[in-house]
Amino acid sequence: METRLDRYEGAREKKLEQLKQLIKESKYIVFLGGAGVSTESGIPDFRSGEGIFNQESGLSYRPVDIISHSFFEEHPEEFFDFYRRKLLYPKARPNKAHRALVRLEKQGKLKATITQNIDNLHQMAGSTTTIELHGSVFRNYCVDCKEKYDLNFVLKTKGVPRCPKCGGIVRPDMILYEEHLEHENVDNAVKAIKKADLLIIGGTSLTVYPAATFAQFLKSDRVVIINKSSTYLDLQAMLTIHDSIGTVLDTVISKYIPKKKPETAKKTTKKKTTSKTSSAKKPAAGKTESKASAAKKPAAKSSSSKKPAAKTSSAKKPSTKASSAKKPAAKKAGTKKKD
Repeated sequence: METRLDRYEGAREKKLEQLKQLIKESKYIVFLGGAGVSTESGIPDFRSGEGIFNQESGLSYRPVDIISHSFFEEHPEEFFDFYRRKLLYPKARPNKAHRALVRLEKQGKLKATITQNIDNLHQMAGSTTTIELHGSVFRNYCVDCKEKYDLNFVLKTKGVPRCPKCGGIVRPDMILYEEHLEHENVDNAVKAIKKADLLIIGGTSLTVYPAATFAQFLKSDRVVIINKSSTYLDLQAMLTIHDSIGTVLDTVISKYIPKKKPETAKKTTKKKTTSKTSSAKKPAAGKTESKASAAKKPAAKSSSSKKPAAKTSSAKKPSTKASSAKKPAAKKAGTKKKD
């Protein structure tokens, strides 16, 4: 779905230029993404016309009901049947959107990537700032002994995966409906958005909570929406682009990535220069010390030369004689009084 403005000739190009400028002048960018970020990697979203919730589940239950905590507890066989067929895409790889965000991160501008996805594609692309609100299918654990297992363990098993150690059910480390999000992940996401000077929201319809409310924590109005369908924030956002998120991000984010090797070479050069300088200072320091020590010897003699100064202090005695010389004058004055 597109906005009326997007249909004007040149409107899209102007919006892309505006987004480029916003990114250029921003220093603390946060990205909030949803299922639409991974659709270009072959993973379907949930709510679009071809999304998982509008597909046949292959069971007598609705997809939205199957991925709930109560269904997992009551029907584990059906849950894992649907889970393997509809939610696992081990061959999926990062697309243009994931790679563009990694470039932005390496440029020092993107400080946090908040995702509602469970596919691990941001990390595969090289992201080190990803906050997974809904967990990941690549992590699994035993509900009884908490032993951890990877995705391959679940893929190789049939039916309900069981822990080899205790026999407990091995479940995915993802948030199901009726379950609470990890407080730490929510707190980290909110903290990042509060610091942001630009929030880019992409590939999400903003209908899943609490992520749908995160924009309210931004201290400015610098919100950009990139999504094929409309969201409730479209009219409030500074900029709204209804287009492919991979195409948009790949276009507006510079291909430049700072190289680490030259920086390492510079550090090595600096170290060498420092070592030469420090070694060069040694003889200078030795000469200075010798000169200083030699200079101190005459200074020591000058301290002994203070004896004449002591004589001058004794030379003050004549002044006392002068004071005593006044006594006869006093006597004369006294004789005059007698007269």
